[in-house]
Amino acid sequence: MLEKAKQLASQEFSRLSGREIKVEDCFVVWFSKTLQNWKALVSTNAISSNEKCGDYAEVTHNGDKEETYVDVYAKVSNRVIKD
Repeated sequence: MLEKAKQLASQEFSRLSGREIKVEDCFVVWFSKTLQNWKALVSTNAISSNEKCGDYAEVTHNGDKEETYVDVYAKVSNRVIKD
């Protein structure tokens, strides 16, 4: 599941950036599995956050339909809020 998530994310990152983003360049930030469904949040350092192609993917597997969805996001904001 984790390798599949990284593989699918690297394919989308490559497609959107127009250059090869290898599976080894991707890492799983968060993962959850419930019954036959799972979700992984995958990122890469091979794409800078100011590129419009996105550097963060949400990979969701729907076990009932045997489908996997990949949504790619770009960082819009990174603000520090003090306690």
